[in-house]
Amino acid sequence: MVDSFEKIPVEIFPTPKEGSQYAAGEIAKLIRQKQQEGKQCILGLATGSTPLSMYKELVRLHKEEGLSFKNVITFNLDEYYPIARNAFQSYWSFMHRHLFDHIDINPENIHIPNGELSKEEAKEYCIQYEKMIDDAGGIDLQILGIGNNGHIGFNEPGSSIFSKTRLTNLDNNTRVANAREFQNISKVPRLAVTMGISTIMKARRVLLMAWSFKAPIVAKSVEGYVTEHIPASILQQHNNCTFILDEQSASELTRLKSPWLTGQIEWTPKMIKRAVVNLALKLNKPVLSLTTVDYNENGLGELLVEKGDAYEINLQVYYLLRDSITGWPGGKPNVDLPTHPERSEPYPKRVIIFSPHPDDDIISMGGTFMRLHDQGHEVHVAYQTSGNIAVTDEFVTRFLDFAVGFESLFNINTEKSSKILEDAQNFLSLKKPEQTDTPEIRAVKGLIRRAEAKATCKYVGLPEGRWHFQNLPFYETGTVEKKPMGEEDVLLTMQLLREIKPQQVYCAGDLADPHGTHKVCLDIVFESLKRIKAEGDEWVNDCWIWLYKGAWQEWDIADIEMAIPMSPDQVIKKRNGIFIHQSQKDSVPFQGNDNREFWQRAEDRNSNTANLYSALGLTKYAAMEAFVRWKY
Repeated sequence: MVDSFEKIPVEIFPTPKEGSQYAAGEIAKLIRQKQQEGKQCILGLATGSTPLSMYKELVRLHKEEGLSFKNVITFNLDEYYPIARNAFQSYWSFMHRHLFDHIDINPENIHIPNGELSKEEAKEYCIQYEKMIDDAGGIDLQILGIGNNGHIGFNEPGSSIFSKTRLTNLDNNTRVANAREFQNISKVPRLAVTMGISTIMKARRVLLMAWSFKAPIVAKSVEGYVTEHIPASILQQHNNCTFILDEQSASELTRLKSPWLTGQIEWTPKMIKRAVVNLALKLNKPVLSLTTVDYNENGLGELLVEKGDAYEINLQVYYLLRDSITGWPGGKPNVDLPTHPERSEPYPKRVIIFSPHPDDDIISMGGTFMRLHDQGHEVHVAYQTSGNIAVTDEFVTRFLDFAVGFESLFNINTEKSSKILEDAQNFLSLKKPEQTDTPEIRAVKGLIRRAEAKATCKYVGLPEGRWHFQNLPFYETGTVEKKPMGEEDVLLTMQLLREIKPQQVYCAGDLADPHGTHKVCLDIVFESLKRIKAEGDEWVNDCWIWLYKGAWQEWDIADIEMAIPMSPDQVIKKRNGIFIHQSQKDSVPFQGNDNREFWQRAEDRNSNTANLYSALGLTKYAAMEAFVRWKY
């Protein structure tokens, strides 16, 4: 049964939005219950990107369904140290911006750790923070997120189970992950004030939320041993804790990753492939070398009972893996290959590659991009957003300086460009970390990225008119936080699709993007195609959708439906294509919790995919790009 693996109750939802609505609903239920009893509701609250949708839902419940917060007392988990209370990155500002300024809570009932005190004052303050929680009657419901290293609050690996509210050092991985809030890691505080693990454990109920790329640490926390090296695992000892997950963050749990170990299942070809591939990789054996003993000793005896001989099962999976490999991503013309991932006809195809940022096309599927063009297909690239926030300020002044120099070189009047450069330099010299760029600076940053994207398309060989800059409105906020998908985003995408009428569409399925842009961009394409189909456009019935990853993670090998091999020369050619994006080289403002440059990530992931195929007994290639088909 599932219970034998999961030591903490888990609720899994299709998307973070639905999980957030559930969490907000549980909070609202508790608040109303306490109101009926005439009691205060004591909430422990968290910050970061994870609870944002939950706070939006709480605000909606207040404004549209009359949920009052007048009986609510809140205690926040943590705060950076040192940091001014009114700094944009402070958790005091975060909580007011996303929740407190939009509800009817009494300001006196809001408690957020103080990051402005001296170290001498902070020690006494932490003692008083604990006392305030106790005097309020203790926390009824504590909301948590989880760090990639398993931290809860800012209780980093190694934190004592007996720890209380205190000043603590931040792990470097945590600082890297949070650098997106500060533009670069050097500005991220090295210390924080945080509730301790024992403080969290005293809460009467705990809800921990986790989305997308947190799957590995979620599985360790829920199914692994209790250890202070993974602070979230200590929640196994809490008597009323629930993990709220989306499908992606739950993907490493045994019930989803190896469901045959949790009870009876339906042995579909996809499930057989996953089971056998996992077994082969676990035992470090090629698929065709697995034996009956291997199956029986690793929980797959039921598969033998249902499907028979081990070698026949091995062959079935081997052929599935073999048939996913192709050098013809657009289909091989003039041949009948029933097991090929793509159709032979029509040939050539009209193809759209949707690229959320102006470099995802070359980073995630550069080899396939080049091969599609080289094999004669009509390839278009749709750059969905400007990507302007990922350009450093230094690049702006460098390019404006070039523009002034260019005009001067050819005796063009430099008065206007010089004024733009001067204004930009003055603004940037006084710019605060949280300050939104001027429209002119944002426009220049967008231009820089468009020029790089256009140069990449020319490098691949695309003729003029095959690249499309959508500049979808949801992205254009000037900040890391984006708007939700809007009607205009969908209409713009539907218009482009109808203009090209593609037979093949490639989209970023890389939902581990920590800023959420990839997810919104994918939802926009899905919604557009669904509407076009519902409205009766015939061409869409012959359009296949392929999802790529690469920038932030790669597909599990058991899920890959099309793998495009690359030679060493093609790997170098792809690398040089990525290098065209000079504004994203060396160090970029928002690169998540991975210190490697994007070309390094891409090469490592492509190489790893090829190595996994080789380990399973298939041909050894230098690299492979992987795709999964979306059926609608």
